[in-house]
Amino acid sequence: MPTPIRVTIWNEFVHERQNPAVAQIYPNGIHGLLAEALGHHDDFIIRTATLDESDQGLPQSVLDETDVLLWWGHTAHDAVLDETVTRVQLRVLAGMGLIVLHSGHFSKVFKRLMGTSCALCWREAGERERVWVVNPSHPITAGLSDCIEIEHSEMYGEPFGIPTPDELIFVSWFQGGEVFRSGATWTRGSGRIFYFSPGHEVYPIYHHPDVQRVIANGIRWAQPHEGSQISPRPVPIEQAREHIVAQGGTVHLADGQLKRP
Repeated sequence: MPTPIRVTIWNEFVHERQNPAVAQIYPNGIHGLLAEALGHHDDFIIRTATLDESDQGLPQSVLDETDVLLWWGHTAHDAVLDETVTRVQLRVLAGMGLIVLHSGHFSKVFKRLMGTSCALCWREAGERERVWVVNPSHPITAGLSDCIEIEHSEMYGEPFGIPTPDELIFVSWFQGGEVFRSGATWTRGSGRIFYFSPGHEVYPIYHHPDVQRVIANGIRWAQPHEGSQISPRPVPIEQAREHIVAQGGTVHLADGQLKRP
């Protein structure tokens, strides 16, 4: 049996405790709902983490035991410490997968890894969203039809300040006429990153079985793959593919020119 994928679901867990409408939809938090849904998959080991926990829920020991990290944030982006961001960034570069959900597009973690503004246009009107599959052969779309219908959603629209994706997986159409690159992937260092936009907190979007399916597929895609880790190492002369002879001496500066004795 394959080794289970260790998944950490991080949620700032603010809206659910401040907004009764959100608490009604997600009484155990967005992270709690996702943990319950993903926990039905035998190949996942699920843990959750929140902003108010020690080390903001993500000490090095937790990250070291995480294969794929899910990130949901919205109202408390600024409360995430730079040292937390750096720990996550380094783990992604070392091979940990990262799935950024909905308003996590504006998190410090996502902006750090993208190196761009990650800004977008938005509207809250509870309008219909169709999440169109534009890369049907990609493993993240396994088991889906041609689109996901979401009855009520927050509009996210272009322009979206992200670097050109390595792969574009989904494009959303909204009832008001806008379109949006709602599912895309990148690689940073040895780590795979998947951004998936549906998931506004005042609508039960994470209860949608196809949304849950996309996230589960994304976890399997983003997990560390054997041989993908970048591991710098010295290469002894005797291991060189071609014969070379070491050249002795020390390079030094003389009369403005680099010379070797």
